[in-house]
Amino acid sequence: MSDQTSPLARPFPALPAIPGVRAAVARARYKNWDRCDLTYVAFDEGTAVAGVTTKSKCPSPEVEWCRAALPLGRARALVVNAGNSNAFTGHRGRAAVEAIAAKVAGSVGCQPSDVFVSSTGVIGVPLPIDKAEAGLDAVLGAPEATWEEAAATIMTTDTFAKGAVTRAAIGGKTVSLVGIIKGSGMIAPDMATMLGYVFTDAAVEPAFLQTMLDTANVASFSSITVDGDTSTSDTVLAFATGKAGNDVLRSFDDAGADAFQSALTELCTELAHLVVRDGEGASKFIAITVEGAVSNESAHTIALSIANSPLVKTAIAGEDANWGRVVMAVGKAGEPAERDKLSIRFGATQVAREGLAVEGYDEAPVAAHLKGQEIDIGVELGLGEGRATVWTCDLTHGYIAINADYRS
Repeated sequence: MSDQTSPLARPFPALPAIPGVRAAVARARYKNWDRCDLTYVAFDEGTAVAGVTTKSKCPSPEVEWCRAALPLGRARALVVNAGNSNAFTGHRGRAAVEAIAAKVAGSVGCQPSDVFVSSTGVIGVPLPIDKAEAGLDAVLGAPEATWEEAAATIMTTDTFAKGAVTRAAIGGKTVSLVGIIKGSGMIAPDMATMLGYVFTDAAVEPAFLQTMLDTANVASFSSITVDGDTSTSDTVLAFATGKAGNDVLRSFDDAGADAFQSALTELCTELAHLVVRDGEGASKFIAITVEGAVSNESAHTIALSIANSPLVKTAIAGEDANWGRVVMAVGKAGEPAERDKLSIRFGATQVAREGLAVEGYDEAPVAAHLKGQEIDIGVELGLGEGRATVWTCDLTHGYIAINADYRS
């Protein structure tokens, strides 16, 4: 957690209580800091769960635990540890997760597989079981926490707590969705790229909740990048308590399913944007839209190539409309592109069209646009109907400073 808030930060919104959900926080003291670093969330019986996890080939034991439990579709508790990722810790790491799940299951009166566990922080240090169990003893008897307290407790290098809320109408019932998320660095779109949690009182069949979260993920968590690095611990989980009293959603043929999908995607997109706005050292929020690609997937790959380019990101940090770096990033993406059909804009100003610089274009509005905090880059390939938008931030000296001394 940084002492200096990102200039792109957003205030924490007023989030409603979700019936069937109770959060609490405590100090496990995983690091030498005086702050809460263990979050516990309890769910009423009948809560459905869905999730997406990292594509890293070196996942944490927590990720493996969640993957094994998700197909069962039910949840009674969530535990999130901050300050220690417990990744690359072998049998000791697995033992810590099993101990946490067993202790919580014994307290709640459920199966260990109903307990979901996440950890975030330094890689390669086994999660101390004694600190985890002491933290659980404290949190199980702690008063209910606010959403903002829960969001602050899961932070590591984040500079502000992140939350969002949306609502949807399902068959005459209004359902609420709230989400909290953490993420600042080691952010690349390879599923979720952080720890995020969605809570709703809607009644949704678990397999269909999984389908809808997968759909939302494509347009949100898998469309952001800060630094091109994918964490070993990335997890996004969605919990649906069913307390709103709507008819259970089982397919997109059900009334209200489309509205819920829209609300879920909107919530996930807002959470994803908040992560980019807290990108380590970030001073500018950048939207990159690629159109005219041979497919949406191709457009997505090209947009990521631009978003992950250190040369593009440093040019934006320097407020330099160096569109030649965008050309470079399009060309290296490995996707269909034709030089003489390529067009590029910064903000509303076209700077290159069909393979050539726009002769005599006015640099003043481009310079003004790049001095702002919200940057918009557009690319037209002229090859098809494929389209995608990816969000990123600039690359500044601040990123180096944060990551050069992170372990300390």
